[in-house]
Amino acid sequence: MRKELLVTLSLLCPSSTAFAQAPSADDSLVHSRAIQAVIWGMPAVNFDLMLQAALKAGARENQIVFWSRIPDWKNQTLTPNPSTVYLMPFIDTKSNGPMVLEIPPASGGEITGTIMDAWQAALDDVGPAGADKGKGGKYLILPPGYAEKTLDGYIALASDTDMGYALLRSNVGSGSEADVAKAVAYAKQIKLYPLSQAAAPPPTAFVDVVDVTYDSTIPYDVRFFRSLDRFIQREPWLERDKAMIDQIKAIGIEKGKPFDPGPQAQKMLEEAARDARLWLDHRYEGLFRPPFYEGGQWALPVAHDVTEGLANRFAKPNVYPVDDRGAFYSFAFSSVKHLGSGQFYLVTIRDKEGRPLEGGSTYRLTVPTNAPVSLYWSGTVYDRDTHGLIRDTKWSSRGSNTPGLQTNADGSADIFFGPKAPDGKQSNWVPTKAGGGWEIIFRFYGPQKALFDKTWRLPDIERIAAQ
Repeated sequence: MRKELLVTLSLLCPSSTAFAQAPSADDSLVHSRAIQAVIWGMPAVNFDLMLQAALKAGARENQIVFWSRIPDWKNQTLTPNPSTVYLMPFIDTKSNGPMVLEIPPASGGEITGTIMDAWQAALDDVGPAGADKGKGGKYLILPPGYAEKTLDGYIALASDTDMGYALLRSNVGSGSEADVAKAVAYAKQIKLYPLSQAAAPPPTAFVDVVDVTYDSTIPYDVRFFRSLDRFIQREPWLERDKAMIDQIKAIGIEKGKPFDPGPQAQKMLEEAARDARLWLDHRYEGLFRPPFYEGGQWALPVAHDVTEGLANRFAKPNVYPVDDRGAFYSFAFSSVKHLGSGQFYLVTIRDKEGRPLEGGSTYRLTVPTNAPVSLYWSGTVYDRDTHGLIRDTKWSSRGSNTPGLQTNADGSADIFFGPKAPDGKQSNWVPTKAGGGWEIIFRFYGPQKALFDKTWRLPDIERIAAQ
């Protein structure tokens, strides 16, 4: 009778200790909870992997990682924009208290971007489309539960997590070497320092990672759970997520205790991670319906509840779209407080006929004249499997700010995708690789009314030569 009771209890409450030594009596329950941990924990792991890449590159907390040139394929974050100068301050308020992030006025340059908590929910946008309205400002990131009165002259942002980061872009004019150098010099006017040293701020440390393979693509194996454990050990539990405490305890992750799965447990976790990946990819594909344009293939593959939730830190009491949030952060990073004010994105994974985009075939996208942007547009190709830039390619993007981009007599531009450039079209070509699929994000920086009322339409991609 006692043995039967113990088996029943182990079915209902598999312990992290038992899981570390041997498979649970109810493998299906552990498998299910591991899948749920991947989906729920995706934005946290996404953040942790970017932080780990920064640390590996020699950066530290409260320093700014940046790319001193337009990034190439070595920037293996999820769907980055290789048409801009990126900066990523990693902000730690636990060790230094409130931190100040100074954004310079939009004079001689322009910074766009967002400051986020460690779950990548937006605290606020910066720059002309942000809280400082292009005048520049001192953003004050406050640690969880900070109760002291903040001084005038700061834009106070209360965070629920000890760490956070900002994704900032120093916008490049024509894309020439001179314009890139100008954007980098302007970006280095950004400052990051503790509020306690505001009277005499120390120099801000910038760590250049332009020649580093900065890899934060998602590993669907036991490394995912090791990353999730690092995050859980480092950050406080949020009230909205406390229901997950026992869920992840069942797979061996518990605050204050080491995560040490044995060989059988690792095997089970890796199987669950692979199954989670299949589910997330299916969910991702489902987000392309309905499309942005009726009858077309382009979409913004982010559910409305996710866009809204990331902007207000999931303030609605009866809405918490964990599944769609997991799908979003499986292929992208960062969030935006006011989507559409500074930037907007359209994505496709299929051609005009609804066929998956193939690396061995050749395609054409005709961008009509008078694109609805005040800054620039770009189309960037990513590996469909990893959602990172395709490795070992010359470049990954073409846009209105690409030097030497050819335009047609009516002002439109034909962009080509494939393993080889069509004759005479190399300046308008983005390389792909045979044997793999790809996806594309079309970015609008400074989007204008004609985009949203759809009086200007981006055509679907046409296959012009099959592999």
